[in-house]
Amino acid sequence: MNEWDATSYAGKDTILRVVREEAERLFALAEPEEAWEAPTACTGWTTRDVVAHIVDTTEGYFAAFDAARGGGDPGTAYGLAGMGDRVNAQALALRGVPQKELLDRLKADFERMQTILRRLGEDEWAGLTVPHFYMGPLPAYFYAAGQLMDYAVHSWDVRQGSGRAHGLPGEAADLLVPFMFVLWQSTIRQGADLTPFEIGIRVGGVNGGDFRVSVGARGMTYEPGGLEGLPAVIEFDAGSMVLTTFGRSNSGTVRGDLRVADRYLNLFFRI
Repeated sequence: MNEWDATSYAGKDTILRVVREEAERLFALAEPEEAWEAPTACTGWTTRDVVAHIVDTTEGYFAAFDAARGGGDPGTAYGLAGMGDRVNAQALALRGVPQKELLDRLKADFERMQTILRRLGEDEWAGLTVPHFYMGPLPAYFYAAGQLMDYAVHSWDVRQGSGRAHGLPGEAADLLVPFMFVLWQSTIRQGADLTPFEIGIRVGGVNGGDFRVSVGARGMTYEPGGLEGLPAVIEFDAGSMVLTTFGRSNSGTVRGDLRVADRYLNLFFRI
């Protein structure tokens, strides 16, 4: 039983607790009047736009769960390649909503999403398939991780815009590490050179370890394993892996062939 494995029901209470803590952190950052128009790490976005983006994303989750329970046709997944442009347009469309109104809407959406996730039973946590607008069918637990990505990474974005030194909270980073491998798999650049090669990834934290990554014509695969005989290994702490995968930083320590590591790190578009 691993309470830090959000893909298992044993980790449900842990991830929902950490999501709430990160959400409350973002609410506090966004509430001062002077914060609303302050810049963030997201190009062209102020705190207002970050809030609008999470509103749009969360309300999309409601539609996804309705579809999963027979409430409608989810249609074809939009794909991650076009996600950046679309979420920008969706966020900017809410710029006219007053600060208090939009924050109240975000808080209400957050509580509604927490209720949906809390009501999931053990069979549903991993067994209920829910159609994600951008990624297609996903297990229900991914939506808890999606909320954590939204609140933890975007809180980081708001703090980064302030110019003050800061970091990513450890519990959030640890919970997100397994999902970063999935994100890498889903964000390989169109037309990327997929001539086969292998590389090692070493990650710190409770969900860390050593992973052998293979890249080839079918994309990227990974599995826990020893790193012996690999041409290069990239070492990350949990937070650095999350921020690198999301394109917020270029982090990691490369041991071995720098060219192999460079090739790997540049396989992906960032979201």
